[in-house]
Amino acid sequence: MSWIRVVGGALLFLIGGVWVLQGSGATGATGGMNGERQWLLIGIVAAVVGFFLLVSGINRLRSRIRR
Repeated sequence: MSWIRVVGGALLFLIGGVWVLQGSGATGATGGMNGERQWLLIGIVAAVVGFFLLVSGINRLRSRIRR
């Protein structure tokens, strides 16, 4: 279960980062999600949730190893 948190958290963090870049217009592309404030906010939330899932999964794995 901890590995699922680590992998899922890492993926969500990376996808959130891409959405932040697209939502802020930093990718330089046009159309779609680019420059849309909604995707910037969704990306921030996704990245934060992904980060916490990743950290909690790593902490659970470390506590298992120490036992």
